[in-house]
Amino acid sequence: MTGNIEHFSELHRKNMEAAMRMAQLSIENSQRIMALQSELAKEMFQSGVENAKAQTGATDPQAMIQLRTQYAQETTKRMVAAAQQIAEIGNSARAEFTRLVTEQLASGSQDLTESLQGFMKNLPGQTPNMMESFQQAISTANAAFEQITKASTAAMGTAAETVKKAASGGLHK
Repeated sequence: MTGNIEHFSELHRKNMEAAMRMAQLSIENSQRIMALQSELAKEMFQSGVENAKAQTGATDPQAMIQLRTQYAQETTKRMVAAAQQIAEIGNSARAEFTRLVTEQLASGSQDLTESLQGFMKNLPGQTPNMMESFQQAISTANAAFEQITKASTAAMGTAAETVKKAASGGLHK
């Protein structure tokens, strides 16, 4: 029985390490996005100031319209580029989370199965089908997780392509 407790403690330790890795990944990606947003805000402010100065010096309405149009195009281009970078960070994070969760599920389900097998062997009045049912439930959960991962990957890929098409189509008009 002591061996089972130690084994469950080891499972708990592994799960805590995985949770810490995921939390660290989340913090790092949040910092990357905040740095990107901060840099974009600085660039947009500076660009806005420069454009305002240029507009105050414009003498005819045509030059003023040209400056506004140019500013709007540059702003749109920067915003779309930032959105693409944020989407790439998000996709990278999602892929890393998926890898970590898949890794944890694979090793965790095997460890848990072994622990439960050892634990159930020591139970009086055990039924042979109980462990098979448990293993089937884990297999079903793993299959469902794989389907969710595939659907998520496809959806994120479609969203990224839509942003790219919108950016390229919207800037060339």
